[in-house]
Amino acid sequence: MTEQDNTPKTQENPIPEQPETPEAVTGEIVHDDEDVAIEAEAAAGEALKETLEDMEEAAESAAEAVIDAETAAEEEMEASGELSPEMAALIEELKEARQAADEARDHALRAQAELQNFRRRKEREVAERIALANEKLILELLPVLDDFERAFEAIPEEDREAHAAWIEGFELIYRKLQKILENQGLEAIDASGEFNPEVHEAVTMAPSDQVESGHIVQEFRKGYKLKDKVIRASLVSVAE
Repeated sequence: MTEQDNTPKTQENPIPEQPETPEAVTGEIVHDDEDVAIEAEAAAGEALKETLEDMEEAAESAAEAVIDAETAAEEEMEASGELSPEMAALIEELKEARQAADEARDHALRAQAELQNFRRRKEREVAERIALANEKLILELLPVLDDFERAFEAIPEEDREAHAAWIEGFELIYRKLQKILENQGLEAIDASGEFNPEVHEAVTMAPSDQVESGHIVQEFRKGYKLKDKVIRASLVSVAE
């Protein structure tokens, strides 16, 4: 944001107030290029829809004209026993017009299908960009969760009662942050049971009489998934 000019303004040359921008009103960043693309896409869709409707009307009119001409030709044949060259030429022209209208309608239908495919691709790309942005932000916030958890574990037992109100306040902040991230699809990885290389990363091997070989002995750093995608593997110790 640009800094406002704090120079006193005289009444003789008042400076008009600048209108609020969309960013100031909504508090969000407005991407002009994306807005223009969306508006252009909507306009193209409306124009294509109108063109398709016109094509369908033209095809229907051509079909009706052909039917009327064929009916007139049948009546002429019954009356005179033969078809005049003018009527034959008219029927042929109408059939060609009907064929052209059908082809134009097919082209419009294909263009409509291509526009729908384009729209789906754009929606998928936008969703992927949003997901990527969320993933980067959440990855930067995970160390904050780690710090909270380490801080709670490091509190001496003799201080818990004396500073219960402070601890409860920080726990509330931690749970709020945790809830916000969970609402975005963040899920902690279970670090118990058998070692799974898809979600766990072994940093040490240790003998253990508590768990079977190949099972997790200890978790050093919690791992997380974001909407079923592993964004940080659990760091664990595995029984030999």
